[in-house]
Amino acid sequence: MRGLEQCSKPSREIRIVGEIHLMNPLIFWPVLATVLLAAAVDLRTRRIPNWLTLPFLVGGAVVNAGLTGWTGIGQSFQGIGVAILIVGGLCMLRTMGFGDLKLCAAVGAWIGPSSLLFALVVTAMAGGVLVLAIATWRGNLAVVLGRTANLSLPDATKGFQDFHAEGLTIPYAPAIATGVLFALFAV
Repeated sequence: MRGLEQCSKPSREIRIVGEIHLMNPLIFWPVLATVLLAAAVDLRTRRIPNWLTLPFLVGGAVVNAGLTGWTGIGQSFQGIGVAILIVGGLCMLRTMGFGDLKLCAAVGAWIGPSSLLFALVVTAMAGGVLVLAIATWRGNLAVVLGRTANLSLPDATKGFQDFHAEGLTIPYAPAIATGVLFALFAV
């Protein structure tokens, strides 16, 4: 087994312990704790509160600035930008809520654009499984699948509106937490 790689200055990058890659603990633990808390709150209240996401977003930029200076700030803003482009677009289509956007932007401020992009891919997969599980549990799987098929029609936004009109929404922070968890370990 290889020993711990030593760096001359703090970094937001990975360290190697044996063959396991670990994100800097100053980033890993706050991100893990926050996404798990957001998932628990979203499951309970169906909201992701601003008191959780907004200070966390600022904290990501501050921590990354402290770790790697201007490079860290740049990575934080790029992570926020990825969240705004991808999740913001989905919010405009009404497939995700703005609490989800703020959580993803805050996570992006901590883990940067490439890790956030990976997290969002896994989040989409976890979200698909979550939607199917909840729809089956609620007994409206056929409705959800029918509405999903309608999304390919010319007036796809009507399909999105139908999801909200019939209460077919789900708490999505658990899917986001799953994606982020995979990203934290896949660095």
